[in-house]
Amino acid sequence: MNIKKLINTSVFLLSALFASASYATVVEVRTVVGNFQINLFDDATPQTVENFLEYVNAGQFANNTVHRAVPGFIIQMGGFEYAGSFPPEPIATGTPVNNEPLFSNLRGTIAMAKVGGNPNSATSQFFVNLNDNSANLDIQNGGFTVFGQVLGDGMDVVDQIASLSRFNFGGAFSDLPLRDYTSADANNNIVPNDENLVIITDIVVIDSTRITNPDLNPARNTLINNANQQPPAGSNDDGGGGSLNFAFLIALIGALAVRCLRKTR
Repeated sequence: MNIKKLINTSVFLLSALFASASYATVVEVRTVVGNFQINLFDDATPQTVENFLEYVNAGQFANNTVHRAVPGFIIQMGGFEYAGSFPPEPIATGTPVNNEPLFSNLRGTIAMAKVGGNPNSATSQFFVNLNDNSANLDIQNGGFTVFGQVLGDGMDVVDQIASLSRFNFGGAFSDLPLRDYTSADANNNIVPNDENLVIITDIVVIDSTRITNPDLNPARNTLINNANQQPPAGSNDDGGGGSLNFAFLIALIGALAVRCLRKTR
């Protein structure tokens, strides 16, 4: 191999690395308050994204509700459907997905909710981080899997939902955000309806070709490793959703360079 061919090969390999690192499916969460888009980390958290898209493609998130809002922490959705009566009903869920705690729970990221004490119990419910929750969520219960990030000004909609008044209806609805509903309504036992709930009319894939979003640079979850917990076997360990391993490529390029230099002597 000559020097020119080595350079061309190196450029190709590095281009493949950084191109694949930024590919991701984009979905839009459509709510009665407003819409926001999410860039999914398809290649970095493949099992989680596949699980999420199964619910999306099956229409399981239509008429879903934001059933939990904790200001300064999270808003949560994906678990309950409003079918014309209160309280919303749990949706059918499939097999839980394996935990993939590769990225940090920072503001604007989305992550899977799960059962306490069981890292591999996530099904349909997910949440948006309102703040930097890494010190807690990156290590709690095996670390919460971040599998996407809100795009553009989408957090304006998320923050609007988080700012709504919250009411305790017990169980999963102890922090229920409601629109046009007051403490007087609650005291008079007025039942919330679709005019009060934050309803997700649907979640749809708006680009299934995994459009590149080069500005995204999700932070790694380093706390999980410091807690002597390792990412799940078989998960990709490269940033932004790439499927190629950076260290492997650098080593390969180095080996090609040595081989080339030997031949030119």
